[in-house]
Amino acid sequence: MEECPKFLLSKSSFLLFSVLVTFINSALVAQGADIENPLCNTDLTSFLPFPYGTLPNMICKPLWNSYLLRYSRSKNNEITIVLSTIYTTGWVGIGFSKTGKMINSSCIVGWMNLEGQGRIKQYHIKGFTPSEIKPDQGELPLTNSPPFVALNGATIYLAFQLQFNKTLKNQPILLAFSTKTPHHHRLTVHDDKTTLNFDFSSGKTDHSRTDFSASIFKDRRTHGTLALLGWGLFLPIGAILARYLKHKDSLWYYLHVAFQFIGFLLGIGAVVVGISLNNKMHASIPAHKGIGIFVLVITVLQV
Repeated sequence: MEECPKFLLSKSSFLLFSVLVTFINSALVAQGADIENPLCNTDLTSFLPFPYGTLPNMICKPLWNSYLLRYSRSKNNEITIVLSTIYTTGWVGIGFSKTGKMINSSCIVGWMNLEGQGRIKQYHIKGFTPSEIKPDQGELPLTNSPPFVALNGATIYLAFQLQFNKTLKNQPILLAFSTKTPHHHRLTVHDDKTTLNFDFSSGKTDHSRTDFSASIFKDRRTHGTLALLGWGLFLPIGAILARYLKHKDSLWYYLHVAFQFIGFLLGIGAVVVGISLNNKMHASIPAHKGIGIFVLVITVLQV
């Protein structure tokens, strides 16, 4: 009879550990909030050449996570863009899409190679595999001013200039990054990405206009909420009830079963939403998937 409390305590400790891992894992893929950034006041002339260092009537807007978009428009539909974000390793990219989808979009991608030299290229996204992302191809109307990439402190800057036939207004934009450096100009799979609609005439971001982005954000929130409720709340409470309410005759057992069963169903729901989210994002997040599968298997065995 002495083995039962020890077993329940061990099970409680394991479930609480799973809660912590799940919480950290979910936080790693959570959607970041846009905030005003003092980097908008950074002097670009010290590290960016003309015409990127001096942007007349510059507009600076936060987009996603630490991404800042600076741009300046001229009367002949020419637009000069400087995208900046926090950088450690890998690559950073911004894409222009007609539909809000990654397929058939054209992207500007910049990175620092292993020798510390900046690299920036246009890519044409023809598919989801690295071999289908073609360097030095795309439909962006680049001007004679060559694109430029610079690293200033811990921030990377991608600068390029586009010449359109008409005024650029509402435009679906793709933002993505990877912590792995491209090999022979072939991009590695992105760690995270988002899609938004940016109005270059007003400088406003409209997530509601891009159904793809809104759907992904909703699924990510639902996935994280179900996982935290199931594996982070109900399952640990069920184990704690079994450990500390043994003196309540059979009440502890019925409460334990109820909480464990509800937690199990919530966990299954999180997995189902996660599979749907993975199919939409086409992202490679092996650590997140591995931990999720591991916790799911242990939950099934426990039930």
